[in-house]
Amino acid sequence: MAFNNSFIHTDILVVGSGCSGFIAALHLPADKKVTVITKRNVERSDSFLAQGGMCVLNDMSDYDAYFEDTMKAGHYENDNGSVDLMIRNSKELAEELLSYGVRFTKNEDGSLRYTREGGHSKPRIAFYRDITGREITEKLWAEVKTRDNIEIIEYQKMVDLLIKDNCCYGAIVKDNSGRAGEKSADYESREDVSIITADYTILATGGIGGLYNNSTNFRNLTGDSVALALKYDIAVRDINYIQIHPTTFYTTEPEDRNFLISESVRGEGAILLDKNGNRFVDELLPRDVLTGKILEQMEKDGTPHVWEDLRPIPEEEIRTHFPNIVKYCAEKGYDVTKEPIPIVPAQHYYMGGIKVDYQSKTTCEHLYAIGETACNGVHGRNRLASNSLLESMVFAKLAAKDITDKYEKLEYDELQIPDLDIYMDSDELDKQYRKIVLDAIAKADTTQKK
Repeated sequence: MAFNNSFIHTDILVVGSGCSGFIAALHLPADKKVTVITKRNVERSDSFLAQGGMCVLNDMSDYDAYFEDTMKAGHYENDNGSVDLMIRNSKELAEELLSYGVRFTKNEDGSLRYTREGGHSKPRIAFYRDITGREITEKLWAEVKTRDNIEIIEYQKMVDLLIKDNCCYGAIVKDNSGRAGEKSADYESREDVSIITADYTILATGGIGGLYNNSTNFRNLTGDSVALALKYDIAVRDINYIQIHPTTFYTTEPEDRNFLISESVRGEGAILLDKNGNRFVDELLPRDVLTGKILEQMEKDGTPHVWEDLRPIPEEEIRTHFPNIVKYCAEKGYDVTKEPIPIVPAQHYYMGGIKVDYQSKTTCEHLYAIGETACNGVHGRNRLASNSLLESMVFAKLAAKDITDKYEKLEYDELQIPDLDIYMDSDELDKQYRKIVLDAIAKADTTQKK
């Protein structure tokens, strides 16, 4: 479905269809029209790619250790209040997800089974096989489709925000089906552009992996929201804090994205080997530290990758806990039960983004940001494994609550519509926004080094 050059009003516009966008939509008032748009189809969000799991505070005896693990991974640059909110809301969120049918792995007594990943002092990660993100997002998606007040519209790309006097009135969107091969990619016209006004706009557009050659992200995640925040002087935070995942499958073939070998694999016992088959590092170091060690070893060995050996994990556990990793590696010619696989670090997660408060509100009125495009400081300089799904949903719920509690209608004059011709050349627009984000990251890096 497309808008076909319409001027449309919805009560609340959610830009993005990952787990944060969906759970926000579910917690917005049932008597309000909620429109969820997404640049591609719903499955092209990184929420579907999350393998490892979601951290849960099972009981308060683990609070201090969990808090410290998060702070230590973030080099103590985290916002303490954000970390506290995330941890304290984790169990309630897990229970809500279970109510939607999420199939977290359980013990024989029915309790959640927890696994451990790098940077964690104990097992506290709820999971479903090695497709936890897909499991959660699909169940949220199914729940969203039962709500009469929520509409999902795919292949609609946000190309601008409607901003006046530091207040957001909605967004300008463009039909993006041509980028997905549904029509001629060079077919672009004013009829493809639509104006959506809204009382509140929630940005849930994901990360910036599409800006990098090697990334675990889908290529369509290009930091559009961050670019628009910079364009309109909406505050950003830690914009150059970019996490590299230490273990992605190495290949010389052109890839849509780098296939991630989950942190949980190392949590369950996999080890890293140099070119001679010798173990060279503690595999449960925080991601940024481990990445540095791997890059050092690659330089020392003169190789483009190191090796990850899953054989220390019992074969039955490998096949039941990590079936998709087993399948992918087999497709690439590797039997993980018999031989190591080549791995290399790649861009994975964005800790920086649009600055938000504890309710996910930006410095622009009536504009909220959630998920990976937002930065509330919870991750600090480096994200602790499996905090991403948790953080994105906890603060999405807080955003929805804040909007519900403070709901205020806006009036927008149709005469304020900008010249739509400036959105006709999608490639040029993408280049402009890419440059805005990468220049800001480079500037922050330079400033930080001085």
